Amino acid sequence: MRIQLRAYQLAAVDAVFSYFESATGNPLVVLPTGTGKSVVLAALTQRAISAWPETRILIVTHQRELISQNFQALLRAWPEAPAGIYSAGLSRRDIHAQILFAGIQSIHRHAYKVQRCDLVLIDEAHLLGRSDSGMYRSFLAQLNEINAGLLKVVGFTATPYRLDSGLLHEGKDRLFTDIAYEVPVLDMIQQGYLCPVVPKQTETQLDVAGVGTRGGEFIAKDLEAAVDRDEVTRAAVAEIVQHGEGRGSWLVFCSGVAHARHVRDAIREHGISCEAVTGDTPAPERDGILAAFKAGRLRCVTNANVLTTGFDAPGTDLIALLRPTKSVGLYVQMVGRGTRLAEGKDDCLVLDFAGNTSRHGPIDMVDGRKKEPAGDGEAPIKVCPECQTINHASVRRCIACDYEFPPPVVKVAPQAAANALLSTQIQAAWCDVTGVSYARHEKPGRPPSLRVTYECGLARHSEWVCLQHTGYPREKAVGWWRRRAPHLPVPCSVDEALAASNALRQPVAIQVRPTGQYTEITAARFG
Repeated sequence: MRIQLRAYQLAAVDAVFSYFESATGNPLVVLPTGTGKSVVLAALTQRAISAWPETRILIVTHQRELISQNFQALLRAWPEAPAGIYSAGLSRRDIHAQILFAGIQSIHRHAYKVQRCDLVLIDEAHLLGRSDSGMYRSFLAQLNEINAGLLKVVGFTATPYRLDSGLLHEGKDRLFTDIAYEVPVLDMIQQGYLCPVVPKQTETQLDVAGVGTRGGEFIAKDLEAAVDRDEVTRAAVAEIVQHGEGRGSWLVFCSGVAHARHVRDAIREHGISCEAVTGDTPAPERDGILAAFKAGRLRCVTNANVLTTGFDAPGTDLIALLRPTKSVGLYVQMVGRGTRLAEGKDDCLVLDFAGNTSRHGPIDMVDGRKKEPAGDGEAPIKVCPECQTINHASVRRCIACDYEFPPPVVKVAPQAAANALLSTQIQAAWCDVTGVSYARHEKPGRPPSLRVTYECGLARHSEWVCLQHTGYPREKAVGWWRRRAPHLPVPCSVDEALAASNALRQPVAIQVRPTGQYTEITAARFG
């Protein structure tokens, strides 16, 4: 049986095999939350064994729910798959299965029981530590030694960066070496595979001015002490209840165990059914709570550091962030809980009491590189008086209700909107094109790309067309070329593109959106 894949899922599988045809590293596949990593894992596994029947594959992750989810995804598509599970939490130890779904906590001491293994697929790869002392690193080192250094490792994640040390595939001690495939969250929303997320202004804001930082994140004990205040909790909950009217499933991220319980109690006082899930919640009780939430029998769940990864509740249509974080990955994972599609769900409302959107920016434009602490300045915003939606200061009409703002008295220089959850919520502008030039662009360690520079009066804007890349960048480049030269075959190289550049249609205008100190070209208009 052949697994049916969406175009981007097929491209992700193709990209992994293409990578190993020309490289020897450990690649990453980056797919946003809700786009079907378990299906891609299943398809990759099936294709590998179809091509090389003796291949032994290990799929490893950290949560028993994810182990079961990935295992079931494979069996639904391939019922006769030679697969098993090794997980204490699931009470199974099928150590000799050809395809073995395992929990790292259960298997990390048993590399010599696993013995032969050709391919390791790691789900939620962003949880790997940088140092060799972590469970993953020691287990993989032993497994690679047992298999004469021939072990291949592929990481899957929605957020390819760590909390305190930058991108997963960068740095001296990296395990992963490249990104083989990546698809942007904004593209998935625009293509209808994910649900839009909409930010609303909150009157209550958590004060973390006196909270210290350790290891790149707020100190947990100090953070909870700062935000777990009864008057603040009651004010925030009153806003959640107000905005949540008409929405069915509310998910609240809190700053600690006690905080999650206090928020739960405050929500219950409004007559709303609510439970709290923390690391202390017994597994059977947690399973019952989450099952009721997914089924719509429970309206709200508060949690502390539990439901940030691997939790799938598509009906979630309101997320409240009462958990300030300096972690880009944690921020994206929390908001990502609301991007899954569900029947009757048009969007997911995000109430950010914690200042995370102003701290990190739109979720499709965040940068996981380690940076110096940002200053105290904030991106310019304005709040719609009709619906309280957060808008970038440059917009003329509200992104949610189309309210027309009065003309500004002072012109504000365009900047990236730190309080927009998606970059499309930043106002873009059309610029007339007076000239176009093409050049070869080289970047160390990467295939060359075609640099396209548009002259718009005195301003210049550039974009890079990745014709020699694989996966999504190549797909995007193919679409770019076909819009400009539908009568010509798509080039395989930058040199071929330059040779045919005189035949390309020139746009009469381009749409430009500010992204920090740079600009992004989002659309082109042809005569």
